[in-house]
Order: sequence, then C-alpha cells, then structure tokens
Amino acid sequence: MAPQQTGSRKRKAPALEAAAGSSSQGSAAAAAAADGDGPLLPKKPKRPAARRSLLHYLKGREVGARGRAGLPGFEGELRGYAVQKLPELLRERELALGTLNKVFASQWLNARQVVCGTKCNTLFVVDVQSGQITRIPLMRDRGPGPARAQPSCGIHAIQLNPSKTLLATGGENPNSLAVYQLPTLDPVCLGDRHGHKDWIFAIAWMSDTVAVSGSRDGTVALWRMDPDVFQGSIAWHNGAGLPVYAHIRPRDVETIPRASTNPSNRKVRALAFSGKNQELGAVSLDGYFHLWKARSTLSRLLSIRLPYCRENVCLTYCDELSLYAVGSQSHVSFLDPRQRQQNIRPLCSREGGTGVRSLSFYQHIVTVGTGHGSLLFYDIRAQKFLEEKAWPTPHSSAGPTGRKLKLTCGRGWLNHDDLWLNYFGGIGEFPNALYTHCYNWPEMKLFVAGGPLPSGLHGNYAGLWS
Repeated sequence: MAPQQTGSRKRKAPALEAAAGSSSQGSAAAAAAADGDGPLLPKKPKRPAARRSLLHYLKGREVGARGRAGLPGFEGELRGYAVQKLPELLRERELALGTLNKVFASQWLNARQVVCGTKCNTLFVVDVQSGQITRIPLMRDRGPGPARAQPSCGIHAIQLNPSKTLLATGGENPNSLAVYQLPTLDPVCLGDRHGHKDWIFAIAWMSDTVAVSGSRDGTVALWRMDPDVFQGSIAWHNGAGLPVYAHIRPRDVETIPRASTNPSNRKVRALAFSGKNQELGAVSLDGYFHLWKARSTLSRLLSIRLPYCRENVCLTYCDELSLYAVGSQSHVSFLDPRQRQQNIRPLCSREGGTGVRSLSFYQHIVTVGTGHGSLLFYDIRAQKFLEEKAWPTPHSSAGPTGRKLKLTCGRGWLNHDDLWLNYFGGIGEFPNALYTHCYNWPEMKLFVAGGPLPSGLHGNYAGLWS
C-alpha cells in the first residue's frame, strides 16, 4: 500500500491569509468609488504585529512561509539561533528495522515517513511515529543483460526532485536508475538501457525532470524524464495487474578523467548539484573533485586533487556559502571552485580513523555522521565544532564546557552469525557507521541510520532524534 501524505499541507499559511485580507479591503474601496462617492483613498492595512517567538517562526516554516525565513533582521537571527541550538536539544528514539542489513540512504517523504535503501537491496518506508515498515517493490530490467550486478551491493542513493513529485534510486539491478512518482510511489521509468555497467553510488537532481547518476564504473550519466510519462495520476498496469513503466536511456554519459596516481580507481562516490551556478560536483575514489557545467549535456570545467584522498565517500553543497564539503577517512575538506586558494581550513573528525560517512549543510552548520556511531556539528563561520553546555547550578549559569558536542547513537541490531563469532571474536557491541542522515527542519527532527562498519557484519541502526 502506498504511503499517505499527512494533512499538514491543507492548512492555509498566515502569510496567504494576510494577503487575502489586503485584497478584499482594496476591492471594497474600489467599489465605493464606482458608486459615485468620489475617489476614496483605501485605508492602509495595519501590519500584523511581529510574533517574536521560536514557536511561531517554526510554525510559519511548517505551513510553507518560506519567503520569510530568509529575511534579514529578527527572522534571520531567529533562524540562525534555531539551527545553532537544535543539536544540543536532540534526544534519540531508536527504531526497530528487523533483520534488514545496513541502511545506506534515506529521505523524508513527509512529516512522519522516511524512505530508506539498504545493503540487502530493500527499498522501504518507515513511519517514525508508529514504527511500521512498508516495502516498495523494485523495478526490474527489461532483460538480464550482460552486466547485472551482484544483488548484495544494495541501494546507495535516494533523492527527491525539487518539487518532491519524483523519487530517484536504484533498481533491482543496482546498475539501473529507478524513478517513482510521489506521493504514491508508483513506478515511472527505469534507466536500464545503455547506462551504467556497475553500481550506482550517487544521484543528484538538476531540475524536476533531469537527474544525474554517478557509478562505480567511473561515469556520470544525465537522464531526462518525459513529463508525459508521469503526469497521469494512475500508473499503467498490464493484464496481470502488475505496474508497467518506461525503459529509458541516458541523454549524456561522461567518463571521469583517469588520474596518473591511481588510474584504476575512478569510481564516482558522491554527487552534489549547485542550483545557483548550474554546476555539478563529483568525488571519485582516486582522490579527486570534479566539476561540470550542467546544461542539456555535461561539460567538465575542472578536476582538483583533494588534500585528503583516502575514502572520500560523501559530498554536500551549501548554496548560501557557495561551498562544497567533502568527507574523507578523518577530515572534512571545504572547496570553493572559484577560489584558487581555499580560505576555510579542513576539520578533523578524530573518530578513530573510522571516517566521515555522511554530511549535510544547513545554513552555517555542517552535520557529520561518523563511522564510529556519533554525530558532530561544525560551525563554519566560527570554524569550530559546537560545544557541550554545562547544566546550570545554583552557583553557576549554563555555559560551554570546552568539550565537543557529540551525539552517540544507540546499539541497533547485530546478527550474531558464524562470521561475527569466528572473525570478530564474538565482540558484543560494534559502533554503527552512520551512513545516512536527513533533517526535517519544520518539525525539528533528524533521522539517522546505518549499520556496522565491517563489510562482513550484518546489522542495522535507525533512530529519530527530536
């Protein structure tokens, strides 16, 4: 059964109500003038008093008053204050995922549902309130083809288009790009023709109908969805009642340049799109950052050797700062492709060399998910990590302790199989690598998921922080 939308979108935004009131006053004044009473100046409508509270601000964001959120002055200060203060207020509630193996990707669908992809090639929706899990059928290639991937590699990427009407992820064959319609999650199309020859590791939407995928085969592919395919609200079905979807091919395929230092490891690991500059950033496992101009095709602009080139597995972009952030084995590096010399020094995670496994930007705060089961928060303006606050006492007020604010995730579930017993000595607990996290800012919630870092171990972790 397809997940249902919540009802919060039906409420009318205060900003829209105010606009409607102003319009009706203007109409009344015009009507009076037309009745022969002479030209009347309409009364200047009173501006509603500013509601200076964090609650009203967040409620305004919840019902869609996005234009106000970026305004300077008090609104901007309040927004920045909320972003800065939220991490220290978050508390964890673990979610049970049964025996699923390692959650690699996640995205919020609405206020209570998150869609996830796993190493065991399962696409599912979890209700964060009830804990209910709904599995989504994967799309199947038209034919077996010469390059079907091993089923154990899993779903590494899930992305929603800007209008949240389409979802792109991997298919049953992880080399293929699958696109579903939202909110019904009906299948739309499958990119299984002349596309990637190895697993898809990353996806980025350039517009509502254009997506780019990055693969372990060292290529990036640009896909264009035909609007006629998904404008209908009812999915096609064949005689047996099974959904029917289109099979598409990429409009452009570009190969990552071969580095002289590590020519055999050009695997594309992460993508991030700059809507402001219409540019696509990519990170490859040979230690390079690549930038393309994104139009109807991809035109490569540059390739930069990264300062830390081991295990570069995640990438994010901040439009407000025009800045890319790359996560590696022990650092996060910041890149502004327009600056010859980078002014922001890399941050060191110092989490036992387990690496940075997930990254996200929101305003000036970078959230870092590590391979050691912890979340860190970095203020890029101050160029330092957020710090823990001491609890106030009768003799002292609350203040920074000098210790890095670190949220440690729960134990999750670990399969105590023969491999765990024979190769890991039956160690009772393994910290979970946090492979994915995503914020629901209007609700001030953070979904975090992952699983044990060693590739042979089978387990999972998912938690709602609110």
